[in-house]
Amino acid sequence: MLGLALVLWSFVPLRLEPAVLSATPLPAASPPAGMSVSALPTADLESRAAFAFRGGSISDERLFSQTALLVRHPRGDLLFDTGLGEHAREHFEQTPGLMNKLTALTVKKPAARQLKEAGYDPSTLAGIVPTHVHWDHISGVPDFGKVPVWLNDVERDYTQSGGHITALMRSFRDVTTKRYAFAPKPYLGFAQSFDVWGDGSIVLVPAPGHTPGSILVFLTLPSRTRLVLLGDLVWQFEGITLPAERPWPSRRLVDDDPEQVRSVISHVATLHARFPELQMLPAHDARAMAKLPVFPAMMP
Repeated sequence: MLGLALVLWSFVPLRLEPAVLSATPLPAASPPAGMSVSALPTADLESRAAFAFRGGSISDERLFSQTALLVRHPRGDLLFDTGLGEHAREHFEQTPGLMNKLTALTVKKPAARQLKEAGYDPSTLAGIVPTHVHWDHISGVPDFGKVPVWLNDVERDYTQSGGHITALMRSFRDVTTKRYAFAPKPYLGFAQSFDVWGDGSIVLVPAPGHTPGSILVFLTLPSRTRLVLLGDLVWQFEGITLPAERPWPSRRLVDDDPEQVRSVISHVATLHARFPELQMLPAHDARAMAKLPVFPAMMP
């Protein structure tokens, strides 16, 4: 009975305290003309808000998007996450049993196929950059052939040691990986960062917890629009606005270190309050992703 009570308690609303960060302006960026971002929706999962954040209603039906994001840049185009690939249903069957029971999958068109049908050659991508290596963010990797998958050392090591939750990534043969490393250069309160092309337009920061090497991605477009790709830090936008973590059953299934997740959520919640111009994009919030143009349309 005590165990059941603790599980039920984990669904009760409990707001996290925002972090206390030193005052700092938004970092300078010089995004080049021609840089753009567009979404490639590959699937939706039907679930409930109650499983996404503490305080969510069990009657509140939500679509959990599975979306790849194409960022075009004169120095090289990057795909952030792949969404679900050509073998999505087979991959879905490998997810934890409870997730299969609590969600319904609607498969659309894999990202690589969407690109090819629009006349874009996927082999020209500079790389695929997963926000982390869970199955639904790397399912499409084999569809892109020799395009390198960019991984930091921590996430690369986790791929080998993460057990069943990283088994899909390990199962891919002939995948080319490319290492990137964070520099000790602070960015909006994060102690390290990686400025991909050196112009401040695409900046990665470590955000461990969901997986040890999870990242956040800060994008600054030529229009001065600023986007933050949150990966699975939270599953729905309320995780930031409340702020709130996932309930215990969801944390138990997917989070490597819930305490680290709480810390990063609090950090991002403070950034959201301080800089409302930062558009926060949880990877699985279909409402947030719907604000982006769908490929081949582009947000400049």
